Amino acid sequence: MQDTITAVINPADEQGSYLEGAELEALQKYFRTGEMRVKAATQIGESASSIISETVAKSLLYGDITLPGGNMYPTRRYAACLRDLSYFLRYATYAMLAADASILDERVLNGLKETYSSLGVPIEPTIQAVQAMKEVVTSRVGADAGQEMDVYFDHLIAGLS
Repeated sequence: MQDTITAVINPADEQGSYLEGAELEALQKYFRTGEMRVKAATQIGESASSIISETVAKSLLYGDITLPGGNMYPTRRYAACLRDLSYFLRYATYAMLAADASILDERVLNGLKETYSSLGVPIEPTIQAVQAMKEVVTSRVGADAGQEMDVYFDHLIAGLS
């Protein structure tokens, strides 16, 4: 896991060179969007519970998945689903703050698809929930910060697909 600063500086340091061109532009973009990312992370953190509730209502609550025999039934399975969605949201927020999708690979996606398959957790509803979460988060943080978060939600979706 690396933030943008470390990802830009470490290679230059290993080569014993100064930062220039594209490297400096990457840092400028990172710093220019920093306040927006911190504000979005604050908003997400303050409303994480309601984001998860709205995500579930928007994507999972009214399907067969919540009925007896479905993967969100009984209550313990439902709670596990909420827990996982909370992890997805938290780690996507970390990734957005660091501008580094590898956080999601290391902390969420590594082996997740295989684990879900072995436990019988359906992937498609999970992807639908992450898609719904993108929409809910954008409605909470605004279009610019939403676009920034979309990168990391899309990374989760691609990793689950």
